[in-house]
Amino acid sequence: MKLVWSPLALEQVRDIARYIARDKPSAAEKWVKRLFAAVAKLPDQQRSCRIVPELNRQDIRELIFGSYRVIYKLHDGIQILCVRHGRQLLDETTEIGISE
Repeated sequence: MKLVWSPLALEQVRDIARYIARDKPSAAEKWVKRLFAAVAKLPDQQRSCRIVPELNRQDIRELIFGSYRVIYKLHDGIQILCVRHGRQLLDETTEIGISE
C-alpha cells in the first residue's frame, strides 16, 4: 500500500522538530525518527486508528503519537495530511486540504 506525505505534513514535522531542537537537538532527531517509524506501520494497521472526531469520516483517521495527532486519509493508499499537537482541533476541513 502506498504511503504519501503531504507537503503540509512534512512542513509541520520540520517545524515541530525545530521547536524540540531548541532545547535538545538529539531529542528532535529521535522524535522525527520515531514518528516516521510509527507512520511506516500504518499500511498494516490503517483502520486500527481512530476516526478524527471533528470530521466523523471513515476515510479520515488519526494516529496518536505522543502529544501529536498524525491525521491521514485512506484513498488508494494512505496520505498523511497533517501533524498537529493533540490539543489542536480541526476547525474546518480546508485546514488539511480535504473536501466533504
